[in-house]
Formats: sequence, structure tokens, C-alpha cells
Amino acid sequence: MSHNIWYSTADKADILAFLGSNGNVPANQQRRLAEMRTSAQVYQAELVRQDVDWGLPVPEALEHLIAGHTECDTEYAGNAYHAAMQIIIDQNASDPAHLGTYSRPATFFSYVGEVMQSLGVPAELLPYGFFYPTTLPGGFPYIPHSADVYPAIGHMPLAKAKPAADAYRAILDQLDPSTRYDIQELIDKLDLEHEHWVYGTEKLDWYTQDTLFLALT
Repeated sequence: MSHNIWYSTADKADILAFLGSNGNVPANQQRRLAEMRTSAQVYQAELVRQDVDWGLPVPEALEHLIAGHTECDTEYAGNAYHAAMQIIIDQNASDPAHLGTYSRPATFFSYVGEVMQSLGVPAELLPYGFFYPTTLPGGFPYIPHSADVYPAIGHMPLAKAKPAADAYRAILDQLDPSTRYDIQELIDKLDLEHEHWVYGTEKLDWYTQDTLFLALT
């Protein structure tokens, strides 16, 4: 099975405004809330079409997050909560861009990370930690892990995009040739997002994005 990785950027505060809000958000955010609910219904309909039952419908998981809890403890509830959280992120983030398609991304980035660390890349900049973090960013509620790893939500502060890209670039020629293309793609994406972040923070008074989010499906 192939796994796709998409990324987007957002202001964490915009996402947190919906979590635990009970739907009591300003009028200008009510449209986003309505679109989240519609997206959750569409997501659930596709699960039903595929005969997938997580024991917690995605629309219900979304309402749990809006109410500020993740009380369902069925085996696959984490899958539903991750899907619902990704819907909230998507409604508050930039348009998603495709990073890559992998047959076993966790294995790939774990292996590359071990090699990178042996070559001097600091542990806090290793890609596996951004792609498969143990928790969501600070301030976000706990949600159970997906039972089969996917869907998963990765994240990194935009302030770390350039340090990570520079660290990967410094050891790129020492990596196994079979992995260099994918790491170069990651470097290019991080460079681009760093440039957008610097321009936005310096030139745009409305720009507040601070986090790169990764959607792994």
C-alpha cells in the first residue's frame, strides 16, 4: 500500500480556536466550521464506501474535538480523531502541497534518520521526529494514536525549516544514493517554506503562520 504525504502551513492559534469551542466561534469562522462538518461527512461517506468501520464516525470525532474531549476509547478511535483533527487543520492552513508517495515512509525516514544522526545531524532535526511525533504541538489536546499508524499528523515549527534543510544539505553527499533524491526534495520544500515564512513575517502584517503540518495517509 502506498502512503501519501502532504504538507501545509498554519497558525496554531487559528486551529486551537476551534478546539473546545463548542462551536462558539466568531461569525467570520462559522463558515469554516460548517465546511469542517461537511468535510467530515464526505470523509465518512468514503469510509463507508470502502467498508471501513473505525467504531467512531469522523463527524462524531469532529464534534468531540470541538467540544474539547476525546473520550471514545474504541480500538480505532485514534484514526477517527486524527482524521477529524486533520480536517480542522486543513480549514485553517494554506493549500496543501504534495511531498511524496512512499510504500513504507516510516521505515524510510527511520533508516535515513539513523544515518543522518551518525553523520552529525542533531536529534531534534531528524525528519522522523517531524513526520511521526509522539504528540501534537504544544497546547493541542491529546488524541489517541491511530491503530495502524495512519492517518498521522506530523508537524514542525517553521523556525526550524532552515536549520533542518541546512543540516540535511551538509550531509546529503554522504547518504546512500538511493535516498538522496527524496532528501533533496525535502530540502527544497523546507527551503521554500522558510522563504515564505521570512517574507510573510517581515512584509505582511496579517501573516501569523508558525507551523508546518504534515498529513500522512
